[in-house]
Amino acid sequence: MAPLLPFRDINVHASTTHYAFTSPSSPQFPTLVVERPSGDIRLNDGILLGGKRVSSIAGILGIIKLKLDKYIIVITKAQPMGRLKGHMVYKVIATEFLPLRERSLHDPDEDAYLGLLKNLIKNGPLYFSYSFDVTNSFQRQAHADLTAPLWKRADDRFFWNRFIQTDLIDFRTGGSRNGGSQQPGADPYILPIMYGMFEIKKTKIKQTPFLFALITRRSRHRGGTRYFSRGIDENGNVSNYNETEQLVILNDNGAGLGGFGAMPNGRTASREGQEVQVLSYVQTRGSVPVFFAEINDLNYRPRLEVRGVDTAANAARKHFEEQISLYGENYLVNLVNQKGREERVKNAYEQMVRLLMTSPQESTEADSMSREKLHVVQPGGNPQKPLDHLHYVYFDFHNETKGLKWHRTDLLLDQLMSGLNKGGYFRAVDMPGDTQGQMDVKKVQTCVVRTNCMDCLDRTNVVQSMLARWALNRQLLDLGILQPGESATDDVTFDFTYRNIWADNADVVAKSYTGTGALKTDFTRTGKRTRAGMLQDLNNSITRYLMNNFSDGPRQDAFDLLLGTYLPSSSPFPNVPLFADRRPTMVQAIPYIFFASIFMILVATFTRRLPDATVWPLRLFVIFWFVVGGWCTQFMLSNGMLYVNWPKLNTPPWASEGFHEALSNVRRDKVLGPLINGHERGVSTSKLSHLEEGKKRIE
Repeated sequence: MAPLLPFRDINVHASTTHYAFTSPSSPQFPTLVVERPSGDIRLNDGILLGGKRVSSIAGILGIIKLKLDKYIIVITKAQPMGRLKGHMVYKVIATEFLPLRERSLHDPDEDAYLGLLKNLIKNGPLYFSYSFDVTNSFQRQAHADLTAPLWKRADDRFFWNRFIQTDLIDFRTGGSRNGGSQQPGADPYILPIMYGMFEIKKTKIKQTPFLFALITRRSRHRGGTRYFSRGIDENGNVSNYNETEQLVILNDNGAGLGGFGAMPNGRTASREGQEVQVLSYVQTRGSVPVFFAEINDLNYRPRLEVRGVDTAANAARKHFEEQISLYGENYLVNLVNQKGREERVKNAYEQMVRLLMTSPQESTEADSMSREKLHVVQPGGNPQKPLDHLHYVYFDFHNETKGLKWHRTDLLLDQLMSGLNKGGYFRAVDMPGDTQGQMDVKKVQTCVVRTNCMDCLDRTNVVQSMLARWALNRQLLDLGILQPGESATDDVTFDFTYRNIWADNADVVAKSYTGTGALKTDFTRTGKRTRAGMLQDLNNSITRYLMNNFSDGPRQDAFDLLLGTYLPSSSPFPNVPLFADRRPTMVQAIPYIFFASIFMILVATFTRRLPDATVWPLRLFVIFWFVVGGWCTQFMLSNGMLYVNWPKLNTPPWASEGFHEALSNVRRDKVLGPLINGHERGVSTSKLSHLEEGKKRIE
């Protein structure tokens, strides 16, 4: 029996009592009805009368409950991005929020919640397909039950709208107000969405055409921004976890942009006499699996705190047990610096690996440039427990590649070569006579390289693109397209495609985590450093600093809302405006005074004066504002935690403690202290409830 796939076309009908969703191309299927204002869901046989057609949509993103109301989030515009084996993949371009009740009065928190969600969905790279599971690699799909609905096959880690699909899934499975009965008629309305990067190119090497694609899937667990999501949590989820799959597809004639998707029987059009072949290579990246945080205080380098390794041992064990069960042998490539502030993170990671392995054996390589060029930790003897399938490799990336000597990463490749050759890659061909698109698996990938640096961005991008190039060369060599000694990137045209698609991937992953594109992508794209690229890196670095301190708090709040780690309806402080600025007025005023001082200095500098005018009053005026501006600068840097835009929903406990400590210091300040203590009302901790709430929720 063929699975019931999500509807490609849905009409929305609205009335004062309900929203009704129907598929005009599938009138025989029941109508999905969401009652207003209760949010109860039911199926209705045939078209429900009494509703006015509002619009046609591409799918239902989900249903979310905020402080006052529930909203149905629908996809109103989707852009075709390309086909994989005949299945079209789309990018979400526009969405709309349909309220279940009409509000006559606006609530500031409700409006803030909506603004956060709309901005995240608008800027987040979200992808979906009606007939292809974008959340799973081809290898996992090859072993999946193709008779199951698409949402049931989805990888929970990369099913980004899983939380906001809870109402529909509960209704489908009989878990919510449904008397326990299954409702398979709801399956076509549940559409899995992936957050990440998807790019596909038609290319060729030595006159052999093929499809080259890159897919990066970002995990929904521990999702967030650069400095508000670090390390690991108690459940074994690490920050900025991404799975990247590089694909080579041969003899696929259904790779255009026209039409809706696959052929009616689910198979792909192939070249006459030639079978469709899929070759896949998967890598992962993720934060160092220990408890650590970098605490913003307006300094360019935040303060680093690393907790004891023993406290994170159980969490790391959960993380690696899952990774081994999913991917097999795990090669842990660590690229953090061995000196300076990052050394503590490196040491903690290595201590954790020793703790998890049975009889770990270590070896170190050094040279004149580095006392620890390579550091390897391997399990001793035959694997005695699951975690003995870990292989740790430290590479001193900064020292070895100093001066843009990227070829030095070959040292790391040489170290990994034995494991890479054993692990191989995935290869499959279309299965003759199968009507569901099942593939005949020829090879499977039995290991994965998990790469990290501090952010799992710029250094990680370089190493991952190097490993992907090795995998591509081996695949094309095995296919007979390349001969021994040849490289895919010897072809100038393909090399340009390869470099740019990996640079695009670096930019997408970096922007999702830090708010800006990756660094040094000019070298990635062109093979050389340019002045324009250096200026772009400077711009990105400055923008990262500003966003990490002043914009990432709201972005983190948006992630917490969409992913369900904060529930507005369960807030312990329902009557306290969460997004209001509760700092003392004098503390809020300091930045304005600072900018006013700059303005006054500029006015005094560029204002023309009369020839016989006295100079000293103007000089005193400028000196006065220099002193005021300098004092404001010193005050803000000394009390930086008062000026960081923290997350208001799940505020980290260390942020709450640091905030209150800084506020106590200000009250003791000789200049501002008397003004705050004497004239400010309501500076008690109750007025800073968003910080206390975040701390309380985490505890």
